[in-house]
Amino acid sequence: MTTPATAEKSDFPHWLALWRAPGIGVRLFLRLLEQFGEPAAVFAATRERLRAAGVTRPATLDYLRTPDRTAIERDLAWLEQPHHHLLTIDSANYPPRLRELPDPPPLLFVLGEPALLSHPQLAVVGSRNASRSGSETAFDFACHLSGHGLIITSGLALGIDAAAHRGALKGNGLSIAVIGTGMDRVYPARHRDLAHEIAKKGALVSEFPIGTAPAPSNFPRRNRIISGLSLGTLVVEATIQSGSLITARLASEQGREVFAIPGSIHNPLARGCHHLIREGAKLVETANDILEELAGPISLPLECTEQTEHPAGPAVELGDDYIQLLDIMGYDPVTVDALVERSGLTTEAVSSMLLVLELQDHVASMPGGLYNRVDKRTNP
Repeated sequence: MTTPATAEKSDFPHWLALWRAPGIGVRLFLRLLEQFGEPAAVFAATRERLRAAGVTRPATLDYLRTPDRTAIERDLAWLEQPHHHLLTIDSANYPPRLRELPDPPPLLFVLGEPALLSHPQLAVVGSRNASRSGSETAFDFACHLSGHGLIITSGLALGIDAAAHRGALKGNGLSIAVIGTGMDRVYPARHRDLAHEIAKKGALVSEFPIGTAPAPSNFPRRNRIISGLSLGTLVVEATIQSGSLITARLASEQGREVFAIPGSIHNPLARGCHHLIREGAKLVETANDILEELAGPISLPLECTEQTEHPAGPAVELGDDYIQLLDIMGYDPVTVDALVERSGLTTEAVSSMLLVLELQDHVASMPGGLYNRVDKRTNP
């Protein structure tokens, strides 16, 4: 598209008004911007010119005569606060990787540091109902990779998203959260503190105007921004129906790398990752697998330093019976009954041993009464 002159703050009301127009989505907004040069000219155009440009809905044409000034004032009031920013697609600091998309958001509301949106990023996404081991894997990978030059970008959702954000904040303090609501809301509400920490050390980003509530249709739109900002997308645990697979598909369509961490064939949370690997995603076992792939487009160290574990308590030397139970478990999710059958121990004995092993982070409990052995290798 033809890039118009860079918008000044005085132009923001017209940008915000056009973005709030009913019936004007991303593609029509960009078409109008290309034909009229700036949003202000759209509002000055005749109905005949607007119809010729593709604006045909009566409600949209009526709105362009009388925009919702109260809603626009809410957007402008938000922008007056410290560290609150609006990036229009013609802004010098609009992220170039996002501008390459066929459907880039015309506006981005940013809380935090806008310049970070143009830095090298890796999207880390996955199941909202993640297992403990999956969350730990996301945390560890994000912690390591953020320490090696990558900003970790995700969607502030429960499960893998939250673990990735927290890992990045632990690694070098830089993370970006792309949200599916207006910037005056945090969804889910329990992540309010996490969102504030991300904003202080990175950025919160949304294309949605102030006051936008969470809605199912918002999140696929959010996902294209997550993948579009990033050099690649890493999927950690996902079912076949997971929204993370939408993000991975968008990344592939955008010409970005897709990475997936495999799991047990018996774990439903691994099936989405296995599907991606069959479709051509790179199988990832260590952070070096990602760094090696991305070292071409950007300057990154090719190897991660050794990771220290995240101890949950004082180390305890396991007895032979505990080691034997771990060997019997293997790395597939397993029930207490199956362990009783394999070991010959009583249900009470197995349950007691599992409790000790879980407290020492050797096993993790999963939904459905399953237990999973935790891989305690020191390098993700």
